[in-house]
Amino acid sequence: RNVTTEAFAGVSADEALDPRPFAEIIRQWSTINPEFLFLPRKFKIAVSSTTQDRAAVRSHDVGLYLYKNAINSELAIKVMVGGGLGRTPILSQVLKDDLPWQHILSYLEAVLRVYNLHGRRDNKYKARIKILVKTIGIEAFAEEVEREWQLIKTGPAELTSDEYQRVEQYFKTESYDTSSSNELDEYRDHLKHDAAFNRWITQNTHQHKQHDYSSVVISTKNSADSPPGDVNSSQMRAIANYAKQYGFAEIRITHEQNLVLPDIKKSDLYALWEQLKQHQLATANIGLLTDMITCPGGDYCSLANAKSIPVAAAIQQKFDDLDYLHDIGTLSLNISGCMNACGHHHIGNIGILGVDKNGSEWYQITIGGQQGKDSQIGKVIGPSFEADAVPEVIDNLITTYLSHREQDEQFIDTLNRVGSEPFKNAVYKNDMKVMA
Repeated sequence: RNVTTEAFAGVSADEALDPRPFAEIIRQWSTINPEFLFLPRKFKIAVSSTTQDRAAVRSHDVGLYLYKNAINSELAIKVMVGGGLGRTPILSQVLKDDLPWQHILSYLEAVLRVYNLHGRRDNKYKARIKILVKTIGIEAFAEEVEREWQLIKTGPAELTSDEYQRVEQYFKTESYDTSSSNELDEYRDHLKHDAAFNRWITQNTHQHKQHDYSSVVISTKNSADSPPGDVNSSQMRAIANYAKQYGFAEIRITHEQNLVLPDIKKSDLYALWEQLKQHQLATANIGLLTDMITCPGGDYCSLANAKSIPVAAAIQQKFDDLDYLHDIGTLSLNISGCMNACGHHHIGNIGILGVDKNGSEWYQITIGGQQGKDSQIGKVIGPSFEADAVPEVIDNLITTYLSHREQDEQFIDTLNRVGSEPFKNAVYKNDMKVMA
């Protein structure tokens, strides 16, 4: 029943407005809504207001893109419906392109009503809104929602400016300081003369809406000895102290399993970086191959068919050259230990799914997945591999990409241009043991 948005909400330079008040309003509304309480299974809503979708909106049951109308600058909402991963991965489709913001709650209720009236309840695997939308089609679903919405469009569910402002006040940012010219000169000097710092700034910071600030992403994928997403107690205490010392005592979590300090003055970035290095928290690999999403897998999860963490560690060890990772460039690799897809393997440029075959653990590889407004579901390249073969498979995929890419072309763009055959041929040419 989660309502989520992105880790840079409220501070990102590319957002139309802070999406957090809308997410909170929807959370409060849904908590006591009878239609919401009557839902047969999990139901996830994502909200994004940025030019780039970093909230994986299209893989949610309902996704909301907030934007300012180009003609009159009025806030409007593009409503997406029918997304979800798991055993049946489907990307959401546009349900309504220009919903006035005041009607978001009544429109969502209309969506829930249609789902509760017509959704499957005889089969728990089919009891998702994505199955209903796929079965009857987006046009028929939109007609049903529109008909239902007209009955409740005006009334107590209509969102007012007063109600929005009541919630918005809880997300007010503390006062930002303005850096002196000398402080910024020192920052630029560090960028110019310290290549490692420059690389970390390029890879691990996000553009802030305040010119003198940045958002810092702390990578939890610093070595093969630590599972992705893990930090130890001393590291966590250090991060908490840095959040107080350099920011507004706030730490956020990304769905890529990293940590974010959202408000850091540019003049403090070098000092912060120096201290993060002392705790092995300054790895400049955000968005690179080793910045993997990895579910707990068979080590911790009773639902898993296979282990995920050892596979991630083996890949991390195979690709431990940071210079080589930067040469490869932006690439997402996601690992799930079962078909529930908690690691979002379907929307990774490279996805790894653990499967069980007669009590043995095997790993299915997908390529071509992508998250964002141009999301894609990855396609399986062929038979599955033993765990020991997975790092070599990834290496073959990367080598194929590098041999085919054009200048500055990312993995997903090369794959879309040349197709999957060169990648399949490179992977299966060797005598690796695969599942029949």
